[in-house]
Amino acid sequence: MKLCICGLGYIGLPTAAMFAANGIEVHGVDVNSQVVERINQGKIHIVEPGLADVVQKCVDNKLLCASDKPCFADCFIICVPTPFKNDNHEPDISFVETAAESIAPFLRKGNTIILESTSPVGTTDRVAEIIKIKRPDLKIASESSNDCEIYLAYCPERVLPGKIMEELIKNDRVIGGINEISAQKATAIYKNFVKGDILQTDAKTAEMSKLTENAFRDVNIAFANELSLICDKLNINVWKLIELANHHPRVNILNPGPGVGGHCIAVDPWFIVSKTPELAKLIHMARNINDGKSEWVEKQVKEAVEKLNNKEPKIACLGLAFKPDIDDLRESPSLKITFDLSREFPSAVVAVEPNICNLPESLKLCGVKLVSLEEALVADVVVLLVDHQEFKTIKPVFSDKQVLIDTRGIWN
Repeated sequence: MKLCICGLGYIGLPTAAMFAANGIEVHGVDVNSQVVERINQGKIHIVEPGLADVVQKCVDNKLLCASDKPCFADCFIICVPTPFKNDNHEPDISFVETAAESIAPFLRKGNTIILESTSPVGTTDRVAEIIKIKRPDLKIASESSNDCEIYLAYCPERVLPGKIMEELIKNDRVIGGINEISAQKATAIYKNFVKGDILQTDAKTAEMSKLTENAFRDVNIAFANELSLICDKLNINVWKLIELANHHPRVNILNPGPGVGGHCIAVDPWFIVSKTPELAKLIHMARNINDGKSEWVEKQVKEAVEKLNNKEPKIACLGLAFKPDIDDLRESPSLKITFDLSREFPSAVVAVEPNICNLPESLKLCGVKLVSLEEALVADVVVLLVDHQEFKTIKPVFSDKQVLIDTRGIWN
């Protein structure tokens, strides 16, 4: 069997590496020429424990290669981004559509197409529509019949950045076929390395399952973040409160933070809201609470600067990634906070992010500098945004002339 995987990012590359590590020839596709070049050298462009060694070995064994174009294969897996179109959080599936169009010329009877990109309900159907238009000579899978020549299924990822290689293997997977035989075909493919249970359903249910899982987590984080706002108003230590409450046998409150980031939890619930805005009231409210937490943190910093009465304050933002111990900045509330503060206080903001070597251009243009943790800890206002291991292993002592804003509760 030969696989063609479109999109070699945080999900596509580990998935490609996992299939290749299990003896399957994989042809990866990415529009970024630098990504293609690095992979073909056996190198990686993202930080993910355990990935580099697997990619190097698979490239050396000629089981993994990369290109900017698809090729003929037995199975095509689409792992491209699904961002927002605009500030109204309308989902943009154009990358999925482009990927479907790009593989159409290479399809042959008996091929399977699997969409992994987190997508609004109905996106797998849209892929089917595109293939029908581009390849009218092939009978694409349909809900009404198992009589088809091209099989189509949806299989969302369920992995945690920092543990992707491990969780790709052990986590259960949901596979939704356009029809029953498509689900069976896709299941057989993932059984090459997945040790967890593979749960078969229809495509729309699988799409909604992925969105539901992340909306559930978003709502629970929103509860913690709302608690943190209330506790601040009442002068209560929210982390101590949560620790006490969680001793109840049926209570498990999450920890608050500066907001929610990443391409999943910060994005997926909006796909539900955009589809059913009149019904998704709780999900919508949770999104607003979590997005609003970043603004609340920024307000805390501004108030701290005013109290210091320092005409040239130095503000240090500790952490830019959306979660601990990774380099992923997608939808990161910490990145947004740092950017907003740098515009409010030009040339006053420095940042510490142990997992990157260079700042994003947006921060550089605002005068933000990447500094060491030691240098940052002497700033007038220190804002702890991400609980990286490097921060958790120390307990700094601050002077009376400094202000600490700890959004993660590790130094309080």
